[in-house]
Parts: sequence; structure tokens; C-alpha cells
Amino acid sequence: MNQAKIIATIGPSTRDANLIAELVAAGMAVARLNAAHGNLQWHSEAIDLIRQVASQVPILLDLPGAKVRTRELEHERSFKAGDRVIFTTSEDPSDTQKVPVSGAALHQNLAVGDVLSADDGAISFAVLEIGDEEVVCRAQCDGTLGSHKGISLPPAAQTSLLTDRDREIIEFAKHKGVDFVGVSFVSSAEHVEGVRAVTGKRGPRIIAKIESQDGLDHLEEIAASADGLLVDRGDLAVQTSLESLVMLQKHILEVARAVSKPVIIATEMLHSMIENPTPTKAEVSDIGNAVLDGASALMLSGETAIGKFPVQAVSVMRRIAAAVADHDQVNLDRQTEEGTRGIPPAMTEAVSLITRRLPVTKIIAITIGGYAARMVAASRPRQPILAVSNDPATVRSLNLLPGTEGVYVDAPFLRSSTDHIVQCLEILWRRGKVVDEDLVLVTSLGYPRPGNRMNMIQTHVIADLAEALGWRQRDGAQETPKARPV
Repeated sequence: MNQAKIIATIGPSTRDANLIAELVAAGMAVARLNAAHGNLQWHSEAIDLIRQVASQVPILLDLPGAKVRTRELEHERSFKAGDRVIFTTSEDPSDTQKVPVSGAALHQNLAVGDVLSADDGAISFAVLEIGDEEVVCRAQCDGTLGSHKGISLPPAAQTSLLTDRDREIIEFAKHKGVDFVGVSFVSSAEHVEGVRAVTGKRGPRIIAKIESQDGLDHLEEIAASADGLLVDRGDLAVQTSLESLVMLQKHILEVARAVSKPVIIATEMLHSMIENPTPTKAEVSDIGNAVLDGASALMLSGETAIGKFPVQAVSVMRRIAAAVADHDQVNLDRQTEEGTRGIPPAMTEAVSLITRRLPVTKIIAITIGGYAARMVAASRPRQPILAVSNDPATVRSLNLLPGTEGVYVDAPFLRSSTDHIVQCLEILWRRGKVVDEDLVLVTSLGYPRPGNRMNMIQTHVIADLAEALGWRQRDGAQETPKARPV
């Protein structure tokens, strides 16, 4: 459980109940859908399948954003370096000599001399001429463009963060009970809060995708405002530089860890497995180093959406992450930065200290909105974390956190008493989530007041609790609590 979680994109290769079940069995902890592909009916059916097969698995829906993409192409277009290529925003299908793209205002946002990159930087084009509906370019290298491939614009040509299409998809996500939305090219906390104004307090949590220099320049405020970050290495490498990517990834992880926010590492982690049943050695090292650097989750895109070996890709990633997590280096407790003040950071440090000094076997975070679980998970303890909540949406979202299993309990959480803590422990014991031999550390919020978002720590030997509180005596007289579907 200490390893980073695996996010698998559901696409044409995997939108099937049996395959989704196989992905979960192989190690998929979060299911991702990309709204830039397919229509809402397709995604609605996919969400229904995921909920039917794996109700506890959270769903991340990526918004298409303002990113320009090629439209549906009847045939892939191949180019040689030096070829003239015309991108058109016209929807006239008769002109097959041009490459149709989304983004009606593309020509308004570019200048002659700009460079466009396509397919995560695999191909680049220099802008030669700009017309009313088309942009004439010269291919700078050989390559092939297929349908729905992203085209990265220079930073000065970026358009607004939230499009009308994004708003439509957010409303769809709220209606379908999606757990997270991924927002592209986030450049400030203001942008995050603009999205939150649409999602609402009870809507999907926001994953801010860091893929531009603006996002890096405002990284601290974005990390503080968003519910999590995603390092989109494809566009980030294009928008900055390829050689800076390694250190940028480490920097983003460090900033997010300082505010206890989860970070997803994405783009080409097992790209070769789209076509091959085994990864390259470089991909193995890439995954391992992401885990060692403290990634909360690792994301598969084309590998599971359109790949030939989706289940194998998840299984391989899980094995690599597990092997690295077994190494002592990844299990080092990460301390809150020196100088940090406040009850929650101090409590997190105390949890780390106790779990190093005592033979604690499990950490139990009892939480309404997930704050306590997030704080504990950010310190990456050796012990597995059971994050207990009475909110089904919160429980699903907690499965994104490294080393954490969300557990739903149908019990009221009290403000004037801590009786619910003991009740939660008994429910875990009756379900077999904890056993008599466990020494557990429990962290929670007691008698809540503003600012005291995690203020209690307890340690218990489960056998002692069961004996002292008469759990065994009630076995015959009380029905074992049942979990409601999440």
C-alpha cells in the first residue's frame, strides 16, 4: 500500500466491464477519462461501467481546455521536414489537403515565426503565413499526425482557461458524480478558483495540470489552491525545455509536498507498451525515480486508452512501484519543513515520530472531508493508512493518496463528542480491516473549531479495545455493520 497509486485512462481499448475489472485487479486505483476525445454519451456510458464494476474507484475527467487539437481525420497525415502544411479551422470536409483543427480563433493568437508543436513535441511546425481560417507552416521534422492530436501553442498565444465546452463538461461531471476534474494550462490560483466557482463546494475536486511557464511561475499559489497537481510532461517540455524537465518535475513534487497535496506524474511513462508487451529499461527507471521523488500517483494515457496491452501495462507499473516502495529510501519519513507552524503540521510531525518509535501496524485517519488523511499521506509513512469517512465521495477521492485506502462508514461524526472514533474502530474490526494483533495510530479531529483541522492522536492495541469495550460480547447480539456501496 505504500506505493504510488496507478491512474489508467479508459478509452476504446478498455471501455468494457471485464477489462475494467481486470485493470482494477492489476492495480488501477483511479480511472481517468479524457473529455477531449469522444462525446458525452460515450463518457456517460464509461462512467456507468466503472461505477458498476468498481464503485470504490474514483474517476478523473480531464477537461479539453483551450488546447488546439486535430479534428477527426479520415487518414493520418505524414510530413517530411520542409513540407508546407496548412492547418485550417474550417469545418469543410472537402479540402483533404489541409489539416483541420479545433480552435476557431487560432489565426488570431499566432504570429509569423511562432513554432507549433504537435503530439507532445514529436513534430514541430514554423508559422509562415496566417489567413482568416488557416495557418500555413513548414514542417521542421518528419512525422505523422492522427486524429485528436494536441497542438501546443507558444505561451503568448494561450487563450482563456475555461471554455464554454469546459463549463458544459463540468456540469456533466457534477451530474455523474465524477470525483476529480483535470484542468489544463493552469496559470494562477485565480484560475483554480474560477473553476471552483463552477464546480461548487460539493462538486469534483480540482487537479491543476502544470504544463506551462506561467504555471511554474505561480506554482506555490496553485498548489495551495488546487486539490492536487498533475505534471503534464508533454506540454511542459515543449513550453519550457526538454533538458529542464527532470528538475522541474522534482521541484513541482517538492512544492506540493510542502502543502501536503497529491501530485500525479503523467506522459509516456510506459509509452512503448502501446505496441509492445514489455517496457523499455528507461521507462522502468523513469517510474522508479518518480516514486522515489515522492509522486502520489503515476498515470497511463495511451497505454491503456488505445494500447494493445492495457492490463499488462498496469501490472508492470504496479510491480515497478511496489519494488521501489520496498526500498528503505522511499520509506524515509518526510518531515514538515522547518519553520512551519500550526496544529496540523505539528500533528503530522507527531504521527511520523510515533510511527518510527512504536511498532505501529496501521494508521487510521478519521476524517469528514479528507484533510487528516491527506496530511498523514504526505509524510509517506511506512504503515498503510485507512482513511475513514462517512462521505462516499470523500472516500473515493482518498484512494488517490499514496499508501491510502478509503473506507466508508455509515455513522454520524459528532461535534460535541468523540464517540464516533470508537464506533469507527469497531466497524473496521468487524470488517477485518484491523485485527486483534494490530497496534494502530488514530488521528482525527475532536471538538472542531476553526483552524483545528486535525488535533487528536491516539494509539491502541486492537485486542485491548475489543476486550475493554465488549466488542466480542456483542457479536451474537448485534448485526455486523455493513458498508453501503460507494
